[in-house]
Amino acid sequence: MVFSSVLFLFFFLPLTLFLYYIAGNRYKNLVALLASVLFYAWGAPLFVFVIFGSIICDFLFAKFIHKSEGRKKRILLALAISLNIGILVYFKYANFFVENFNSMLFSLGFKEIRWTKIALPIGISFFTFHEMSYIIDVYRGVKPPMKNILNYALYILFFPQLIAGPIIRFNEISDQIEDRSYQFTVDNHLLGFFRFVIGLAKKVLIANVLGAEADKIFALGFDDLTTPIAWLGIVAYAFQIYFDFSGYSDMAIGIARMMGFIFPENFNNPYISQSITEFWRRWHMSLSRWMRDYLYISLGGNRVPVGRMYFNLAFVFLISGFWHGAEWNFILWGAFHGLFLILDRLFLLKVLKKIGKIPSIGFTFFLTLMGWVLFRCESLEQIKYFFTRLFDFHFRPTGLYFDTRFFVILAFGIFFSFFGAIGSIEKWQEKVYASGQKNRNVIFLSVFGIFLFVICSAAVVSSGFNPFIYFRF
Repeated sequence: MVFSSVLFLFFFLPLTLFLYYIAGNRYKNLVALLASVLFYAWGAPLFVFVIFGSIICDFLFAKFIHKSEGRKKRILLALAISLNIGILVYFKYANFFVENFNSMLFSLGFKEIRWTKIALPIGISFFTFHEMSYIIDVYRGVKPPMKNILNYALYILFFPQLIAGPIIRFNEISDQIEDRSYQFTVDNHLLGFFRFVIGLAKKVLIANVLGAEADKIFALGFDDLTTPIAWLGIVAYAFQIYFDFSGYSDMAIGIARMMGFIFPENFNNPYISQSITEFWRRWHMSLSRWMRDYLYISLGGNRVPVGRMYFNLAFVFLISGFWHGAEWNFILWGAFHGLFLILDRLFLLKVLKKIGKIPSIGFTFFLTLMGWVLFRCESLEQIKYFFTRLFDFHFRPTGLYFDTRFFVILAFGIFFSFFGAIGSIEKWQEKVYASGQKNRNVIFLSVFGIFLFVICSAAVVSSGFNPFIYFRF
């Protein structure tokens, strides 16, 4: 069930909020949990039992870990992490490993292994990271385990972040699950609605329009692709994926806020970054923080020799790329970003600081575009010919037609992606999204939200093109 669908906007969400608001404080978690189970089961009913099984196992593991000490505690942690990684590897990566193993066997002249492809549970990468966050936080003593398994199930299954994040660490939300009555205010309901509509507008008014044209371009073969069309395609895709994913994060943050939860931010104007290092402080911030706190630091972080530190960086971003999808292009994308993070530490940050803000933003955006080629192309062959067309200056007439609406929306996308480079604009954005707004501001934002919601609703009803990129992860 996509947030920007008719079913969700006009049936599921209003009914869920109505039942949630009229329920007493004692029953709000139960209403939210039942709605979340229904939300997930709507698209993948059988996989609900996989999540239920992992929830029960992790809940018990956390209790045993909390009561244990020394070697026994470490063994229980290793078993719990192995279970979660095992589930992720089986469902998400088994097909990839078998297909590549079969390719190797075929090239060597051996018979291929028979294999029935495994279906991918929606959002498995996200709920697996949530479960590991719970286990590790309990192991580290950051938070005690939850006493009520239904509350833990709500942390894992809560529908705003269930299928595409943000990745909420257990220590960030555990207290809110237990008691958030102090955040259950009219202001939060209205500001949450405004934030939801901002995300909806990003998705349906910008990302969908750009995505429809980007898909046409990436469907072209080498002979049909020209240099201007290739550049137009990757630029359109760059803004599509940003407004698609950040829009979903805004919607998740907004829904959670309407229900009394405060989620951490997930995007902060990433295309105004002046280095790849800064880009990862602004893009999918919840994933970056998760990788830093639970993987990079566990490997030794910056407290190791320089060579080992660079290895840690490269390894973490290879894992990050592979986390996004079981394809070679995602691994290459992770390696690409890992390489430039290392180069930043070696010399690039000094060079970029010397050339100034605007050139640094332009160079970093160019690198980001090159990374998106790796991310978007569906095969190594397509990566090769797409890069070739970007730089072989192949110009000729094509049969593709792009209407004025596409170029206008692309211009809006570019403007809203880069206007945060003006420092006062970024500070203004933070104030708009902040709590504790004055009453007149809340009223203005709410009225504007209603107006924008009407426009978005018309776009949703009238359009049949409504993909969501991160569902596949």
